[in-house]
Amino acid sequence: MESFKDYSRMLEEGLKKVSLGSKPDTLYDPVKYILDIGGKRVRPVLALMACSSFDSNPNLALKAALSIELFHNFTLIHDDIMDSANTRRGKETVHKKWGINSGVLSGDVMLIMAYQLLENYDSKTYLELNKLLNKTAKQVCEGQQMDMDFELKSNVEFEEYIKMIEFKTAVLLGCSLKMGAIIADASKEDQEFIYQYGINLGLAFQFQDDYLDTFGQQNKVGKKIGGDILENKKTVLFHMAIANSNKFQKEKILELYSSKENSSEDKINKITSLFIETKADKSSLELVDQYTQKAIKLINCLSFDQTKKKDFINFSNSLMKRDL
Repeated sequence: MESFKDYSRMLEEGLKKVSLGSKPDTLYDPVKYILDIGGKRVRPVLALMACSSFDSNPNLALKAALSIELFHNFTLIHDDIMDSANTRRGKETVHKKWGINSGVLSGDVMLIMAYQLLENYDSKTYLELNKLLNKTAKQVCEGQQMDMDFELKSNVEFEEYIKMIEFKTAVLLGCSLKMGAIIADASKEDQEFIYQYGINLGLAFQFQDDYLDTFGQQNKVGKKIGGDILENKKTVLFHMAIANSNKFQKEKILELYSSKENSSEDKINKITSLFIETKADKSSLELVDQYTQKAIKLINCLSFDQTKKKDFINFSNSLMKRDL
């Protein structure tokens, strides 16, 4: 099986060949822009890895992988609009550069192109892939709405948060892997195992993303540190802080999270201090490890050989270290 870098190169070559359209410029330039500023392409690479692991040529999954990448970037453009974000991957967001209207339309056309790419498969495979992407797209929308709703609620339960990040983040990783397995004609059992691996890995990834939003370095994270705090997002750090806090600490956390102030460094500093006092930072990293291990256990259930399982285990550990 090829390395992550090999799959990434394959994907980049594939992206160059995708017809992204040309006119009007204000519709297609933002599409080229968001794809050019890159990212690690983790989701589409997983589709290629999964296909290869089940003894199929990863090139067979390339169109599905490109579909996933276009779909993912469509969600990022719309996400940034809803979050009023100014930067993405260290660059100006699409709606800041071209305006909200162009951002909405450019995201929409990427969604359409994502579905068009699946039309390259035979009717049976297309039906399965299309059904899976439809289910995933609906869940991503539900997760995004839950995320926005939770910003206005003070009583978000940890189980609600888990469901929200499963839908908003993890299902697309599961979808990517299952698409690769479907194209490789893997058994239904293997398809489900690799999908659940993606769900658990996606949850671990989101826990760490939440952690890095407060405790990461801006030049590595690619966005302003403390953004989740200013938006009153009930991330894993919030839930671990509430679970670990005494009465005084809990009251203070809830008071700060009910504040509408969204430009205060003081708020970021106070909540960060409470996260450290309550050991929410350590508890969150323990959850990252716990869910990574759950994902790895699922890999060991798959029918492919031990070498390929080891590749996925190494990938899982590297992803959590952001070392890809």
